[in-house]
Amino acid sequence: MKSLLLYMVRKRNPHFIIDPSVDGRILVGFFLTNIFRMTRGLKLLVRGRNPRGMMLGSGVTFLYSHRIKWGRFLKAGKHVTFSGLGKHGLVLGDNVSIGDFSSVIVSTTLQDTGHGITIGNNVGIGEFAYLGGAGGLTIGDDCIIGQYLSCHPENHNYADPDLLIRHQGVNRKGIKIGCNCWIGSKVTILDGVSIGDGCVIAAGAVVTKSFPENTVIGGVPAREIGSGRTQKEVLKQIKTIPVS
Repeated sequence: MKSLLLYMVRKRNPHFIIDPSVDGRILVGFFLTNIFRMTRGLKLLVRGRNPRGMMLGSGVTFLYSHRIKWGRFLKAGKHVTFSGLGKHGLVLGDNVSIGDFSSVIVSTTLQDTGHGITIGNNVGIGEFAYLGGAGGLTIGDDCIIGQYLSCHPENHNYADPDLLIRHQGVNRKGIKIGCNCWIGSKVTILDGVSIGDGCVIAAGAVVTKSFPENTVIGGVPAREIGSGRTQKEVLKQIKTIPVS
């Protein structure tokens, strides 16, 4: 059983090892859970699509699936919603993992369907994320992201006080997140932001402007709190971030 599990999981993560404290009952439960998830992925065959080893929790929804592309071993938790309604749709790389109750939605309206979302290879995103793609959202390879990430590549216009805000339209610049970033829990990233490769964003940050590569970012609104970091320095800096 252990050898079979290692073989299966290493298809997705070649560096995976099993903790010595894991007993046989846990191994069996893990095995059965993932078999059920892969079985759910087979429902895409009915739509004429290859699941490519997809593992789905219960209640996963694909909207406008003809505009969604995915790589090998997509893993989606319970009640995740994917929507490809947009000019360039939704593109998911290999080994992407999306946590329970998350929404990955390019657009919600037929009036102006927006741009698209692209998520690179080996990206892991925690539970309760909301990823919008109206103005375009790109997440680079090998990013690790905590729970409740919120990305909003769109802003409402509000300059005319004599007109309802909802009738003034929107403006869009897009959001770009580089490769190999670590984004903590409950981070919000707003339209027009570009995050360089190798950045670390502290939990709870609200990112309203762009930052270069290898920057440690934190606070509300977020600002640079370090660069050229080591892991020890990052952890020390994150613990002392003031919120203004």
